[in-house]
Amino acid sequence: MLAKILPQPTFRDNLQQLPSIDGIERLHLIDADGSVIDSIENQPGKQGSLAVYQYLRQSFGVLDRDAAEHGLLVFAEHTADARQRPGAHPNIDRLLAIAGGAPSLRLEIVALQS
Repeated sequence: MLAKILPQPTFRDNLQQLPSIDGIERLHLIDADGSVIDSIENQPGKQGSLAVYQYLRQSFGVLDRDAAEHGLLVFAEHTADARQRPGAHPNIDRLLAIAGGAPSLRLEIVALQS
């Protein structure tokens, strides 16, 4: 397991502490039945979320309540915005739901094809 970072007050500072997402095409979110319920692509506008979710996978192994609560700290100021504007940040909304008791998810990395 990867050591957890100490989240800073800004998302930008936290992103600088996370592992690189080079070589990742996407990350699948998988429910208890083994179904892919969503994916986070390695594309502009989603790369910050991809970096956080990859980090949570490496640090916690599964997206459970503890991982979700830590992820909310990593998203920093964006977490407050997500609470104010539900639906504006779906990847943070998912962490809020899991922190609030929604079922855990398994995270699977899909590497870029060479």
